[in-house]
Amino acid sequence: MAARRALGRRFGRLWAAYAVSAYGTSIGFGAFPLIALLVLDSGPAQVAALSAAGRAVGALVAVPLGPWVEFRRKRPVMVAMDLTRFTALVSVPAAFALGWLGFAQLLVVSVVVAAADIAFKAAGGAYLKTLVPPEDLLVANGRFESTTWTAIMVGPPLGGAAIGLFGPVTTVVADAVSYLLSALGIRAIGGTEPRPARTGAPRRLRARDLLEGWRHILDHPVLRPLFLNTIAVNGLIMASEPLLALLLLRDLGFAPWQYGLVFAAPCVGGLIGSRLAHRLVARFGQHRVLLTAGTLRACWPLGLAFVQPGVPGMVLVITVQLGLVTCCGLFNPVLATYRLHHTGPDRVARTLTAWSVSVSAAIAALTAGWGLLAVITGPRTAIAAAGVVLLATPLLLPRRENAPPSTRDQAASLT
Repeated sequence: MAARRALGRRFGRLWAAYAVSAYGTSIGFGAFPLIALLVLDSGPAQVAALSAAGRAVGALVAVPLGPWVEFRRKRPVMVAMDLTRFTALVSVPAAFALGWLGFAQLLVVSVVVAAADIAFKAAGGAYLKTLVPPEDLLVANGRFESTTWTAIMVGPPLGGAAIGLFGPVTTVVADAVSYLLSALGIRAIGGTEPRPARTGAPRRLRARDLLEGWRHILDHPVLRPLFLNTIAVNGLIMASEPLLALLLLRDLGFAPWQYGLVFAAPCVGGLIGSRLAHRLVARFGQHRVLLTAGTLRACWPLGLAFVQPGVPGMVLVITVQLGLVTCCGLFNPVLATYRLHHTGPDRVARTLTAWSVSVSAAIAALTAGWGLLAVITGPRTAIAAAGVVLLATPLLLPRRENAPPSTRDQAASLT
Protein backbone atom coordinates (compact mmCIF):
# COMPACT_ATOMS: atom_id res chain seq x y z
CA MET A 1 0.00 0.00 0.00
CA ALA A 2 1.16 3.54 -0.77
CA ALA A 3 0.89 4.68 2.82
CA ARG A 4 3.51 2.05 3.83
CA ARG A 5 5.92 2.80 0.99
CA ALA A 6 9.51 3.28 2.11
CA LEU A 7 10.74 6.71 1.09
CA GLY A 8 14.31 6.29 2.26
CA ARG A 9 16.43 6.98 5.30
CA ARG A 10 16.93 10.67 4.53
CA PHE A 11 13.20 11.28 4.25
CA GLY A 12 12.74 9.36 7.48
CA ARG A 13 15.07 11.76 9.27
CA LEU A 14 13.34 14.78 7.76
CA TRP A 15 9.99 13.35 8.84
CA ALA A 16 11.30 12.74 12.38
CA ALA A 17 12.59 16.33 12.61
CA TYR A 18 9.25 17.60 11.38
CA ALA A 19 7.43 15.46 13.95
CA VAL A 20 9.49 16.85 16.82
CA SER A 21 8.76 20.47 15.89
CA ALA A 22 5.10 19.66 15.16
CA TYR A 23 4.62 18.17 18.62
CA GLY A 24 6.38 21.12 20.23
CA THR A 25 4.23 23.60 18.35
CA SER A 26 1.08 21.70 19.30
CA ILE A 27 2.00 21.66 22.97
CA GLY A 28 2.40 25.42 22.65
CA PHE A 29 -0.93 25.80 20.83
CA GLY A 30 -2.46 29.19 21.61
CA ALA A 31 0.32 29.98 24.09
CA PHE A 32 0.65 33.66 23.24
CA PRO A 33 -3.07 34.49 23.49
CA LEU A 34 -3.19 32.58 26.79
CA ILE A 35 -0.16 34.48 28.13
CA ALA A 36 -1.72 37.75 27.01
CA LEU A 37 -4.97 36.84 28.75
CA LEU A 38 -3.68 35.19 31.92
CA VAL A 39 -0.39 37.00 32.55
CA LEU A 40 -0.72 40.43 30.94
CA ASP A 41 -4.50 40.79 31.47
CA SER A 42 -5.04 41.83 27.84
CA GLY A 43 -8.46 42.49 26.32
CA PRO A 44 -10.03 41.30 23.05
CA ALA A 45 -8.44 44.05 20.95
CA GLN A 46 -4.95 43.32 22.26
CA VAL A 47 -5.30 39.56 21.82
CA ALA A 48 -6.45 40.06 18.22
CA ALA A 49 -3.67 42.60 17.63
CA LEU A 50 -1.09 40.11 18.89
CA SER A 51 -2.19 37.52 16.35
CA ALA A 52 -2.63 40.05 13.55
CA ALA A 53 0.50 42.18 13.94
CA GLY A 54 2.83 39.21 14.30
CA ARG A 55 1.59 37.65 11.10
CA ALA A 56 1.38 40.92 9.15
CA VAL A 57 4.85 42.21 9.94
CA GLY A 58 6.29 38.70 9.74
CA ALA A 59 4.83 38.31 6.26
CA LEU A 60 6.30 41.66 5.20
CA VAL A 61 9.73 40.70 6.52
CA ALA A 62 9.50 37.34 4.70
CA VAL A 63 8.87 38.84 1.23
CA PRO A 64 12.59 39.19 0.32
CA LEU A 65 13.33 35.81 1.89
CA GLY A 66 11.81 33.98 -1.11
CA PRO A 67 14.59 34.92 -3.57
CA TRP A 68 17.15 34.55 -0.79
CA VAL A 69 16.02 30.97 -0.10
CA GLU A 70 15.62 30.10 -3.79
CA PHE A 71 19.29 30.37 -4.65
CA ARG A 72 20.74 28.72 -1.56
CA ARG A 73 20.97 25.14 -0.44
CA LYS A 74 17.77 24.46 1.39
CA ARG A 75 18.88 22.29 4.29
CA PRO A 76 21.17 24.93 5.88
CA VAL A 77 18.35 27.46 5.51
CA MET A 78 15.96 25.13 7.35
CA VAL A 79 18.48 24.68 10.17
CA ALA A 80 19.00 28.44 10.42
CA MET A 81 15.25 29.11 10.60
CA ASP A 82 14.81 26.47 13.32
CA LEU A 83 17.57 28.09 15.38
CA THR A 84 16.03 31.52 14.82
CA ARG A 85 12.67 30.31 16.14
CA PHE A 86 14.34 28.63 19.11
CA THR A 87 16.20 31.83 20.07
CA ALA A 88 13.11 34.02 19.74
CA LEU A 89 10.82 31.73 21.72
CA VAL A 90 13.25 30.98 24.54
CA SER A 91 13.45 34.71 25.24
CA VAL A 92 9.83 34.64 26.49
CA PRO A 93 10.30 32.32 29.50
CA ALA A 94 13.61 34.05 30.23
CA ALA A 95 11.90 37.46 30.40
CA PHE A 96 9.00 36.01 32.42
CA ALA A 97 11.41 34.55 34.98
CA LEU A 98 13.08 37.94 35.37
CA GLY A 99 9.78 39.81 35.58
CA TRP A 100 10.43 41.70 32.33
CA LEU A 101 7.85 40.11 30.05
CA GLY A 102 5.61 42.62 28.30
CA PHE A 103 3.18 42.82 25.44
CA ALA A 104 5.78 44.43 23.14
CA GLN A 105 8.10 41.44 23.49
CA LEU A 106 5.30 39.05 22.58
CA LEU A 107 4.71 41.11 19.43
CA VAL A 108 8.39 41.06 18.43
CA VAL A 109 8.71 37.34 19.01
CA SER A 110 5.52 36.75 17.00
CA VAL A 111 7.03 38.68 14.07
CA VAL A 112 10.32 36.79 14.14
CA VAL A 113 8.65 33.39 14.42
CA ALA A 114 6.16 34.20 11.64
CA ALA A 115 8.91 35.28 9.22
CA ALA A 116 11.07 32.25 10.07
CA ASP A 117 8.05 29.94 9.60
CA ILE A 118 7.53 31.23 6.07
CA ALA A 119 11.20 30.86 5.13
CA PHE A 120 11.34 27.36 6.62
CA LYS A 121 8.25 26.20 4.73
CA ALA A 122 9.62 27.60 1.45
CA ALA A 123 12.95 25.86 1.92
CA GLY A 124 11.28 22.67 3.16
CA GLY A 125 8.95 22.38 0.17
CA ALA A 126 11.80 22.92 -2.29
CA TYR A 127 13.99 20.43 -0.43
CA LEU A 128 11.24 17.80 -0.37
CA LYS A 129 10.90 18.05 -4.15
CA THR A 130 14.58 17.12 -4.56
CA LEU A 131 14.44 14.41 -1.89
CA VAL A 132 11.37 12.44 -3.01
CA PRO A 133 10.42 11.21 -6.53
CA PRO A 134 7.38 12.99 -8.08
CA GLU A 135 5.21 9.88 -7.78
CA ASP A 136 5.84 9.77 -4.02
CA LEU A 137 5.16 13.42 -3.22
CA LEU A 138 1.53 12.86 -2.20
CA VAL A 139 2.55 9.99 0.07
CA ALA A 140 5.20 12.22 1.69
CA ASN A 141 2.84 15.17 2.09
CA GLY A 142 0.20 12.83 3.49
CA ARG A 143 2.65 11.66 6.15
CA PHE A 144 3.48 15.22 7.12
CA GLU A 145 -0.23 16.03 7.32
CA SER A 146 -0.92 12.93 9.43
CA THR A 147 1.88 13.90 11.77
CA THR A 148 0.51 17.41 12.09
CA TRP A 149 -2.94 16.24 13.15
CA THR A 150 -1.58 13.51 15.44
CA ALA A 151 0.56 16.14 17.17
CA ILE A 152 -2.40 18.48 17.55
CA MET A 153 -4.44 15.62 18.97
CA VAL A 154 -1.85 15.00 21.70
CA GLY A 155 -0.26 18.42 22.17
CA PRO A 156 -3.02 20.78 23.35
CA PRO A 157 -4.21 18.58 26.24
CA LEU A 158 -0.60 18.20 27.38
CA GLY A 159 -0.12 21.93 26.96
CA GLY A 160 -3.25 22.72 28.94
CA ALA A 161 -2.19 20.38 31.73
CA ALA A 162 1.32 21.86 31.75
CA ILE A 163 -0.07 25.39 32.02
CA GLY A 164 -2.28 24.35 34.92
CA LEU A 165 0.60 22.63 36.76
CA PHE A 166 3.65 24.73 35.93
CA GLY A 167 2.44 28.10 34.67
CA PRO A 168 1.55 29.78 31.38
CA VAL A 169 5.01 29.97 29.77
CA THR A 170 5.81 26.27 30.15
CA THR A 171 4.51 25.40 26.71
CA VAL A 172 6.64 28.10 25.11
CA VAL A 173 9.71 26.34 26.51
CA ALA A 174 8.57 23.05 24.95
CA ASP A 175 7.98 24.76 21.61
CA ALA A 176 11.42 26.40 21.68
CA VAL A 177 13.24 23.16 22.52
CA SER A 178 11.40 21.34 19.71
CA TYR A 179 12.89 23.73 17.15
CA LEU A 180 16.37 23.11 18.54
CA LEU A 181 15.87 19.34 18.22
CA SER A 182 14.46 19.79 14.72
CA ALA A 183 17.57 21.73 13.68
CA LEU A 184 19.79 18.93 14.97
CA GLY A 185 17.68 16.33 13.14
CA ILE A 186 17.76 18.17 9.82
CA ARG A 187 21.51 18.65 10.12
CA ALA A 188 21.88 14.88 10.63
CA ILE A 189 20.09 14.03 7.36
CA GLY A 190 23.38 14.08 5.46
CA GLY A 191 23.77 13.30 1.80
CA THR A 192 24.24 15.74 -1.05
CA GLU A 193 21.82 18.44 -2.10
CA PRO A 194 21.58 19.65 -5.72
CA ARG A 195 23.22 23.00 -6.25
CA PRO A 196 20.68 25.78 -6.89
CA ALA A 197 20.51 27.43 -10.28
CA ARG A 198 22.62 30.28 -8.89
CA THR A 199 25.24 29.89 -6.18
CA GLY A 200 24.29 33.16 -4.51
CA ALA A 201 21.51 35.69 -4.43
CA PRO A 202 21.91 38.77 -6.64
CA ARG A 203 23.67 41.67 -4.99
CA ARG A 204 20.72 43.91 -5.67
CA LEU A 205 17.30 42.42 -5.06
CA ARG A 206 15.17 42.87 -8.14
CA ALA A 207 11.41 43.38 -8.22
CA ARG A 208 11.21 40.49 -10.68
CA ASP A 209 12.71 38.12 -8.09
CA LEU A 210 10.28 39.32 -5.44
CA LEU A 211 7.22 38.96 -7.66
CA GLU A 212 8.08 35.74 -9.50
CA GLY A 213 6.16 33.53 -7.06
CA TRP A 214 2.97 35.59 -7.35
CA ARG A 215 3.38 35.77 -11.13
CA HIS A 216 3.53 31.99 -11.38
CA ILE A 217 0.50 31.49 -9.13
CA LEU A 218 -1.70 34.10 -10.81
CA ASP A 219 -0.81 32.93 -14.32
CA HIS A 220 -1.72 29.30 -13.56
CA PRO A 221 -5.38 28.49 -14.35
CA VAL A 222 -5.85 26.12 -11.38
CA LEU A 223 -3.34 27.43 -8.84
CA ARG A 224 -4.90 30.90 -9.02
CA PRO A 225 -8.41 29.92 -7.77
CA LEU A 226 -6.91 27.50 -5.23
CA PHE A 227 -4.70 30.35 -3.99
CA LEU A 228 -7.64 32.74 -3.59
CA ASN A 229 -9.73 30.08 -1.89
CA THR A 230 -6.93 29.22 0.53
CA ILE A 231 -6.41 32.86 1.45
CA ALA A 232 -10.09 33.35 2.22
CA VAL A 233 -10.66 30.09 4.10
CA ASN A 234 -7.49 30.16 6.19
CA GLY A 235 -7.95 33.84 6.94
CA LEU A 236 -11.52 33.44 8.18
CA ILE A 237 -10.83 30.30 10.20
CA MET A 238 -7.75 31.75 11.88
CA ALA A 239 -9.46 35.11 12.49
CA SER A 240 -11.98 33.23 14.63
CA GLU A 241 -9.35 31.43 16.73
CA PRO A 242 -8.56 34.19 19.27
CA LEU A 243 -12.25 35.07 19.45
CA LEU A 244 -13.14 31.47 20.19
CA ALA A 245 -10.50 31.47 22.93
CA LEU A 246 -12.16 34.52 24.46
CA LEU A 247 -15.62 33.00 24.15
CA LEU A 248 -14.66 29.64 25.65
CA LEU A 249 -12.18 30.73 28.33
CA ARG A 250 -13.62 34.04 29.46
CA ASP A 251 -17.33 34.10 28.64
CA LEU A 252 -18.25 30.43 29.00
CA GLY A 253 -15.79 29.52 31.75
CA PHE A 254 -13.97 26.64 30.04
CA ALA A 255 -10.85 25.47 31.89
CA PRO A 256 -7.55 25.46 29.92
CA TRP A 257 -7.58 21.64 29.73
CA GLN A 258 -11.12 21.71 28.30
CA TYR A 259 -10.05 24.30 25.74
CA GLY A 260 -7.19 22.03 24.68
CA LEU A 261 -9.40 18.93 24.61
CA VAL A 262 -12.07 20.34 22.29
CA PHE A 263 -9.37 21.07 19.72
CA ALA A 264 -7.35 17.90 20.27
CA ALA A 265 -10.04 15.20 20.05
CA PRO A 266 -11.27 16.16 16.54
CA CYS A 267 -7.76 15.84 15.14
CA VAL A 268 -8.39 12.15 14.59
CA GLY A 269 -10.37 13.41 11.59
CA GLY A 270 -7.27 15.05 10.17
CA LEU A 271 -5.40 11.77 10.54
CA ILE A 272 -8.18 9.93 8.69
CA GLY A 273 -8.41 12.52 5.92
CA SER A 274 -4.67 12.61 5.29
CA ARG A 275 -4.45 8.81 5.22
CA LEU A 276 -7.24 8.64 2.65
CA ALA A 277 -5.81 11.33 0.38
CA HIS A 278 -3.69 9.16 -1.91
CA ARG A 279 -6.45 6.55 -2.36
CA LEU A 280 -9.11 9.11 -3.20
CA VAL A 281 -6.85 10.97 -5.63
CA ALA A 282 -5.95 7.71 -7.36
CA ARG A 283 -9.66 6.91 -7.77
CA PHE A 284 -11.22 10.31 -8.46
CA GLY A 285 -8.35 12.58 -9.50
CA GLN A 286 -6.85 15.62 -7.79
CA HIS A 287 -9.38 18.13 -9.08
CA ARG A 288 -12.47 16.31 -7.82
CA VAL A 289 -10.92 15.70 -4.40
CA LEU A 290 -9.87 19.34 -4.06
CA LEU A 291 -13.31 20.59 -5.12
CA THR A 292 -15.25 18.25 -2.83
CA ALA A 293 -13.08 18.60 0.27
CA GLY A 294 -12.70 22.33 -0.29
CA THR A 295 -16.47 22.77 -0.44
CA LEU A 296 -17.25 20.63 2.59
CA ARG A 297 -14.71 22.32 4.87
CA ALA A 298 -16.53 25.65 4.47
CA CYS A 299 -19.77 24.26 5.88
CA TRP A 300 -18.67 23.53 9.45
CA PRO A 301 -17.36 26.67 11.25
CA LEU A 302 -20.74 28.43 11.47
CA GLY A 303 -21.75 25.87 14.10
CA LEU A 304 -19.22 27.33 16.56
CA ALA A 305 -21.45 30.38 17.00
CA PHE A 306 -23.97 28.22 18.89
CA VAL A 307 -21.61 26.80 21.56
CA GLN A 308 -22.93 26.73 25.13
CA PRO A 309 -21.26 26.16 28.53
CA GLY A 310 -20.51 22.73 29.91
CA VAL A 311 -20.60 19.31 28.28
CA PRO A 312 -23.09 20.24 25.50
CA GLY A 313 -20.77 23.04 24.42
CA MET A 314 -17.77 20.72 24.41
CA VAL A 315 -19.65 18.15 22.32
CA LEU A 316 -20.70 20.80 19.80
CA VAL A 317 -17.18 22.19 19.39
CA ILE A 318 -15.72 18.70 19.02
CA THR A 319 -18.33 17.74 16.39
CA VAL A 320 -17.82 20.90 14.34
CA GLN A 321 -14.05 20.65 14.56
CA LEU A 322 -14.13 16.96 13.60
CA GLY A 323 -15.93 17.72 10.35
CA LEU A 324 -13.70 20.69 9.56
CA VAL A 325 -10.44 18.93 10.38
CA THR A 326 -11.32 15.81 8.37
CA CYS A 327 -11.90 17.92 5.27
CA CYS A 328 -8.72 19.94 5.87
CA GLY A 329 -6.70 16.77 6.43
CA LEU A 330 -7.82 15.55 3.00
CA PHE A 331 -7.50 18.88 1.19
CA ASN A 332 -4.11 20.04 2.43
CA PRO A 333 -1.73 17.28 1.22
CA VAL A 334 -3.45 17.15 -2.18
CA LEU A 335 -3.06 20.90 -2.55
CA ALA A 336 0.60 20.77 -1.44
CA THR A 337 1.35 18.00 -3.93
CA TYR A 338 -0.47 19.70 -6.80
CA ARG A 339 1.44 22.93 -6.11
CA LEU A 340 4.82 21.15 -6.20
CA HIS A 341 3.95 19.19 -9.36
CA HIS A 342 3.05 22.41 -11.18
CA THR A 343 5.96 24.56 -10.05
CA GLY A 344 9.40 24.38 -11.65
CA PRO A 345 12.40 23.65 -9.41
CA ASP A 346 13.85 27.10 -10.13
CA ARG A 347 10.86 28.88 -8.56
CA VAL A 348 9.54 26.58 -5.84
CA ALA A 349 10.88 28.61 -2.91
CA ARG A 350 9.57 31.89 -4.31
CA THR A 351 6.17 30.37 -5.06
CA LEU A 352 5.82 28.85 -1.60
CA THR A 353 7.00 32.09 -0.02
CA ALA A 354 4.48 34.12 -2.02
CA TRP A 355 1.73 31.68 -1.02
CA SER A 356 2.64 31.76 2.68
CA VAL A 357 3.14 35.54 2.76
CA SER A 358 -0.27 36.09 1.18
CA VAL A 359 -2.01 33.69 3.55
CA SER A 360 -0.29 35.25 6.58
CA ALA A 361 -1.17 38.77 5.44
CA ALA A 362 -4.79 37.76 4.91
CA ILE A 363 -4.95 36.11 8.32
CA ALA A 364 -3.48 39.22 9.89
CA ALA A 365 -5.90 41.58 8.16
CA LEU A 366 -8.95 39.45 8.89
CA THR A 367 -7.87 38.81 12.48
CA ALA A 368 -7.56 42.55 13.05
CA GLY A 369 -10.91 43.19 11.38
CA TRP A 370 -12.70 40.45 13.26
CA GLY A 371 -11.11 41.60 16.52
CA LEU A 372 -12.63 45.03 15.96
CA LEU A 373 -15.94 43.42 15.07
CA ALA A 374 -15.79 41.41 18.31
CA VAL A 375 -15.23 44.59 20.32
CA ILE A 376 -18.37 46.07 18.76
CA THR A 377 -20.65 43.02 18.64
CA GLY A 378 -19.07 40.42 20.94
CA PRO A 379 -17.03 37.28 20.14
CA ARG A 380 -20.05 35.08 19.40
CA THR A 381 -21.49 37.41 16.75
CA ALA A 382 -18.08 37.84 15.13
CA ILE A 383 -17.59 34.06 14.97
CA ALA A 384 -21.02 33.71 13.36
CA ALA A 385 -20.15 36.36 10.76
CA ALA A 386 -16.97 34.49 9.84
CA GLY A 387 -18.97 31.27 9.45
CA VAL A 388 -21.50 32.94 7.14
CA VAL A 389 -18.80 34.40 4.90
CA LEU A 390 -17.05 31.03 4.75
CA LEU A 391 -20.13 29.52 3.14
CA ALA A 392 -19.37 31.58 0.01
CA THR A 393 -15.71 30.51 -0.33
CA PRO A 394 -16.37 27.37 -2.44
CA LEU A 395 -17.25 29.76 -5.28
CA LEU A 396 -13.52 30.48 -5.53
CA LEU A 397 -12.57 26.84 -6.18
CA PRO A 398 -11.66 25.82 -9.77
CA ARG A 399 -14.67 24.37 -11.58
CA ARG A 400 -12.74 22.72 -14.40
CA GLU A 401 -9.58 20.67 -14.39
CA ASN A 402 -7.02 22.44 -16.53
CA ALA A 403 -4.04 20.37 -15.42
CA PRO A 404 -2.24 18.22 -18.02
CA PRO A 405 -3.14 14.52 -18.27
CA SER A 406 0.15 13.54 -16.64
CA THR A 407 -1.14 14.77 -13.28
CA ARG A 408 -3.85 12.11 -13.14
CA ASP A 409 -1.34 9.51 -14.31
CA GLN A 410 0.98 10.51 -11.45
CA ALA A 411 -1.89 10.23 -8.99
CA ALA A 412 -2.84 6.78 -10.29
CA SER A 413 0.76 5.60 -9.85
CA LEU A 414 0.55 6.25 -6.10
CA THR A 415 -1.15 2.94 -5.56
